[in-house]
Amino acid sequence: MSTDGQIFREAWIAGVSKHYPGEPKAGYVAPWEETPEWERECAAAVFGQVRDFISVSGGNTSKLSREQKGRFVATCWIAQIHKHIENPKPGYVADWVDLPSWQQETDADIFEAIERARS
Repeated sequence: MSTDGQIFREAWIAGVSKHYPGEPKAGYVAPWEETPEWERECAAAVFGQVRDFISVSGGNTSKLSREQKGRFVATCWIAQIHKHIENPKPGYVADWVDLPSWQQETDADIFEAIERARS
């Protein structure tokens, strides 16, 4: 059985594979076992934040747009990056509007994967 972080990572890899233009960087699609520990911690934390958000909304997150879902994942991820990396590269903490469309779509896919995992 997959852990919360693994579910997040699997959704990320699936989203990158679907939305990334061309060949993604190897690190983008590295399996869970090859993912750095800090990134595993981030994945598990963001999964938990999304799970809790779904719960406190009474399950009504299905009414959110894909953009709203993706923005939530992106914002939670940025907070985790700041927690784990002292001086992150600007691209690691870019605001939603500055993310490439493949990443926006992948973040929305992650939220929806967590919704499915909860049902």
